[in-house]
Amino acid sequence: MTATPDLELKTGPHQPATMGLIPWFQRLRTSPETILLLLAVLVGSGTGLGVVLFRTLIQGTYYLMFSPVLGQLSAWGHWTLGLIPLMGGLVVGCMRWRLKDFGPGLGALLSTVKHGRSLTFSKPFSKMVAAAVSLGSGASLGPEGPSVEIGANFSIGLGRALKVSQERQHLLLAAGAAAGLAAGFNAPIAGVFFALEVVLGTISVASSASVVLLAAVVAAWITQISLGVKPAFALPAYETRSLLELPLYVGLGVLASLVSLLFEQAIRVAQRCFQGKVRGLAWLATIPQPLHPLLGGLVLGAIALPYPQILGVGYETVESILQDVQLPLHFVTTLLFLKLVMTAISCGSGFVGGIFAPALFLGASLGSAYGKLLAIVLPQLQTYIASPPAYAMVGMAAVLASTARAPLTAILLLFELTQDYRIILPLMAAVSLSTWLVERLRSPRLDSDGEQQDSNAGLPLRFPADLPVAAALSPVTLVLESHTSLAVAAQALINQRCHCALVVENHQLVGVLTLQDTIGCLHRIKDGIDPLTQLQQPIYTVCSTDLQQAYQEDPLTEAIARMTTRGLHQLPVLTQDPPHQIVGLLTQEGISLAASLAEVGRLIQLLEVSPASIPPSDLSSSPSPESLESSLQADHTPLVV
Repeated sequence: MTATPDLELKTGPHQPATMGLIPWFQRLRTSPETILLLLAVLVGSGTGLGVVLFRTLIQGTYYLMFSPVLGQLSAWGHWTLGLIPLMGGLVVGCMRWRLKDFGPGLGALLSTVKHGRSLTFSKPFSKMVAAAVSLGSGASLGPEGPSVEIGANFSIGLGRALKVSQERQHLLLAAGAAAGLAAGFNAPIAGVFFALEVVLGTISVASSASVVLLAAVVAAWITQISLGVKPAFALPAYETRSLLELPLYVGLGVLASLVSLLFEQAIRVAQRCFQGKVRGLAWLATIPQPLHPLLGGLVLGAIALPYPQILGVGYETVESILQDVQLPLHFVTTLLFLKLVMTAISCGSGFVGGIFAPALFLGASLGSAYGKLLAIVLPQLQTYIASPPAYAMVGMAAVLASTARAPLTAILLLFELTQDYRIILPLMAAVSLSTWLVERLRSPRLDSDGEQQDSNAGLPLRFPADLPVAAALSPVTLVLESHTSLAVAAQALINQRCHCALVVENHQLVGVLTLQDTIGCLHRIKDGIDPLTQLQQPIYTVCSTDLQQAYQEDPLTEAIARMTTRGLHQLPVLTQDPPHQIVGLLTQEGISLAASLAEVGRLIQLLEVSPASIPPSDLSSSPSPESLESSLQADHTPLVV
């Protein structure tokens, strides 16, 4: 049996005939499935070693900052503790000044693989060092996001070196992400489901699951050998006192969804603040970006003086909550608020780290406060209510699930850490409700390092928050009169090769006829009687009339939230003023294009490129805006039936 076509050697003027491990793999003469499993072992091994190095860097930075450095500074007084995050911000700021950017997050890595773009390998290493400095100096972020990206970057590099196909590269990326999370939490099962649920987007076929599973197991095995078998934090035995307690966990799920929404909104607001897009804070945009981590470190250090628990990853505080250390209710509630705000400031100011650990901290604080509050409000039921650590454990999973939109990952992570089946029912109740509420209440998912990500498209959305819907419009391909027969409408959809048609009556939009509507109706006609007569029914009887629409001037983020909430693939766009004329469609493709164009504009600004710097000869061959607009109008005139 010959080697897999996915590893076919590509030669050319810039590609040597032999490269690295490719000839060795070709000489194996084995099946593609076996080669994939070998690649999974390599991905798991490389990721495990990378995470071990990353954790060592964090521990080394933490020891340096809080032992020799703070030991010398402490002679000046206790207030010098606040200087440690400031120094970390200075180092990260210098790195940002030198490197400009630390490279893509997980969402952008998915886009890199999908579109076949090249990856610069100096930046992943720089980002790992920046994350280690950030976390080691007390930034309120977590190590799991960078651990996931270490695995993802390693798998992309391995796939590029071996010239695998796009499909295999996507699978290796999932394996690397699973290995990173498995090594970060010392929880291989949760890592597998994170990859299948978030990276691949679905529970995939058995062959894909095998590759991801093997990579996660190898990575967790290597980290256990190097760092020990102890999980990320110690959890007590789960305590259940009555099955009648289950509705109380439903209430915790509702609160977890609200905390998750506040968490995501706080991160976005903090990012806008440092971009100078919040009223009263425009002056922040005049400060060079490399100095932003310094400002973040200053705020973080000031808050850490009375509340040092908010510094760093915070696993020690989480363990204290889980071990039922007697922390007052007001203190736990204050930690919840401060951790949320300080994580947002750390992320917005430019520190590097993940949001998984802060989400777990928030969940533990929320659950503990909720359990303490239940004991106060319902003292007569105290014998039937579990202790606060039980609610803290479930709260951790609920906030993590609703923040990462990964309910199965969160459930299995806590189950894997507790190794107690009795926690399953409360976990499922709280996690499912919190995730469902967040999806209903909108808000794009945040990826591992806090970038906003569209849950439908899988691409990072980095356009300005005030970008209007008009910037992402797609032309209307097909407009049908409401009295048009179903047979004519179906044929028009085929001829125009479009997903949907707008249905109008007296030039007013009355409905949308989608391919799904048409297919369902044709199936019913096929199985019914007198199909020829039913094919002549007007489309206003079968189209979707419960319309969601947007106006040109609406913020694009609001329109995306509307689409996400209803699970829509397109949204009609109208003029703001009566009679509300149709001007186009908002589609996933248009949103992705708008995001990509905005990213190009952002990078051009970062590079300080102005139109005056482009030679006139490069512009002379470009069509004028007037001719381009007229050609677009000629090409995209909708067909009206």
